[in-house]
Amino acid sequence: MKTFSVSKAVTALMLAGLVLLPLYSYLSGNIFIMTLFTRIVILALAAASLNLIMGFGGMMSFGHAAYLGIGGYAVGMLAQEGVGSGFIQFPVALAASAIYALVIGALSLRTRGVYFIMITLAFAQMAYYVASGLARYGGDDGLTVYKRSDFSGLINLSNRTQFYYLCLACLFAVLFLIWRIVNSRFGLVVQGLRSNEQRMQAIGFPAKRYQLVCFVISGTMCGLAGALLANNTDFVSPAVMYWTRSGDLMVMVILGGMGTLFGPVMGAVVYLLLEEFLSQITEYWALIMGPLLLLIVLFGRGGIMGLLGRLNRG
Repeated sequence: MKTFSVSKAVTALMLAGLVLLPLYSYLSGNIFIMTLFTRIVILALAAASLNLIMGFGGMMSFGHAAYLGIGGYAVGMLAQEGVGSGFIQFPVALAASAIYALVIGALSLRTRGVYFIMITLAFAQMAYYVASGLARYGGDDGLTVYKRSDFSGLINLSNRTQFYYLCLACLFAVLFLIWRIVNSRFGLVVQGLRSNEQRMQAIGFPAKRYQLVCFVISGTMCGLAGALLANNTDFVSPAVMYWTRSGDLMVMVILGGMGTLFGPVMGAVVYLLLEEFLSQITEYWALIMGPLLLLIVLFGRGGIMGLLGRLNRG
């Protein structure tokens, strides 16, 4: 007889809520909630991509937001040059993110620990300063995307509901891909490298090759989130690549539960809803948010998913 699982029930409710959100927005007339949750879904996708390397692979990247910016700028720059087709913009965004991840990974994976963290941070800051210096594409002021990606009438990104469901479909597709990767032979090797890299190398696995492939997949996924984010805000700015945004993504992963499939989604929902709620109360919302997150990390070992698991065990 199967026992009731609190974590599975809460996850199912969260996913059902995300699917039914447009219906609630329509019935209540609350348009803002659609805008808010579209952003949440996109950043949840970015957090899930970070979790692949950080939670399952043990690679603590502090520059993951670079791919958000690269994906966004790919869309914005092509739109600026008159290329508005999403069938071109999105593949270019994914390819650019993959290439940058390949370069970063090839160099960063030569190091370990804090040195790995600092190198990934340095590369992200490099991308930030390069984007800030692109005078043709707005420089520090950012780049306005005057027209959203065109998919030849198959889907209208200017339609709030259609765009939301596109973002949600991308999130579910990425989660399914992560699940397949994690439970594959490749994913088991990556997780083994996280636990004991020397032992995995001793039995014949090329550690750096596996980690690099995982790193590139993760960066490509985040590039997809960047392309969606540019369409959502109709604007892309160097600020999206700043180190604080990478920190936000790490907080979402840790808050929800590292190394769990739905933890980053849960963390993104809770973190961004708290941010929105507290910012409506006071301009000093960060002074409240900080201690709250600290308490969750200190007493909620394993994040929200870990806390729910302990509730289930009583």
